[in-house]
Amino acid sequence: YRVFEDATPLVEGLSIDEAFLDVRGMQRLAGSPLEIAVRLKRAVLEQVGLPLTVGVARTKFLAKVASGVAKPDGLLVVPPERELAFLHPLAVERLWGVGPVTANKLRSWGITTVGEVADLDEPLLVSLVGRAAGRQLHALAHNRDSRPVQARRRRGSIGSQCALGRRPKTREAVDAVLVGLVDRVTRRMRAAHRIGRTVVLRLRFDDFARASRSHTMPFATAHTETILATARGLLAEATPLIELRGLTLVGVAVANLENDVPAQLVLPFERRSHDALDRALDEVRERFGSTAVTRAVLLGRDPGFTVPLLPD
Repeated sequence: YRVFEDATPLVEGLSIDEAFLDVRGMQRLAGSPLEIAVRLKRAVLEQVGLPLTVGVARTKFLAKVASGVAKPDGLLVVPPERELAFLHPLAVERLWGVGPVTANKLRSWGITTVGEVADLDEPLLVSLVGRAAGRQLHALAHNRDSRPVQARRRRGSIGSQCALGRRPKTREAVDAVLVGLVDRVTRRMRAAHRIGRTVVLRLRFDDFARASRSHTMPFATAHTETILATARGLLAEATPLIELRGLTLVGVAVANLENDVPAQLVLPFERRSHDALDRALDEVRERFGSTAVTRAVLLGRDPGFTVPLLPD
């Protein structure tokens, strides 16, 4: 993302390798959008060693469509006067929100292109696919998308998950995984100066079905032991289901996030700060590496791999 931010300060990350960039008003400083895109492709290849596909358009929706059409390693500019001429011949699946079910429904009515969606009156489209989807598809088929690029938009939740494989797991083994996940999540929260109120436990069973459990605490926190106790309670509630259906993945997330700013202390006051230990461990791991200090229950266990993440 540093390469993107060298091109413009307005960068909205979508995933680890995808982002929207707003380059309006930069022509005198950096050249036309095409010139910026060419330099960006070259910079990513030179600095990161990866090819980059770029779509340039007036709206976020159309820029993403152009990027999809230009893959792999392409560059496609859609000028304003050619927007609908470019968009309307494309298959309906190019519209955001059109998955296999909606596409099959539209095709059963003989609607196969974006242009044919645009030709429908909005009330008719709503009657076919529902109110929310119909209104969205009608707007996008005419390239109406007023969403701005939101630079440094913060996450609504912070989480982590671990695949367990299909072999039977003891309760102790699952609890050890849960401990590691909570440690990882709360450390990320404190590094980002975020606290949260809702703890979410996510499970996947042997038959690939999924379930989730959540609990909202009376106050926001990033304290490891508090969040771990809540997650353990959720896991205990789900134990009968796990024993019946098996478990192949467990995940923990904290939602209802807010910035960690000074606030009124919760009564009754504690004699010692629960956060002091967390801060000390964070400092040790920051200085000597994430494996410098670990819980005894995690010794000898594979921590799994850590994927790169967008900023929290």
